[in-house]
Amino acid sequence: MSENVLTKIVKDYKELTAMIDELKQEAESIADEIKAEMISRNTDEIRADIYKVRYKTVTSTRFDSKSFKEKYTDLYSQFTKQTTSRRFSIV
Repeated sequence: MSENVLTKIVKDYKELTAMIDELKQEAESIADEIKAEMISRNTDEIRADIYKVRYKTVTSTRFDSKSFKEKYTDLYSQFTKQTTSRRFSIV
């Protein structure tokens, strides 16, 4: 692949990812608007034509590895393992 072709591909990639980010922000803004309406109606579920929209509180329990590591450092190190992966980025 020539340098010019590679540069064009990278440029196209950057433009597309910028468009995706912009669309994600727009979608998040719309979601925030819907959530605000649901909060103003004091409801966690509404219907909009064929759509059912839910905005509910969800409670979950997660393991606090940071606290565990601080309190049981030796035990923590016995059960951790190093992994290797590859990260793709363009700057």
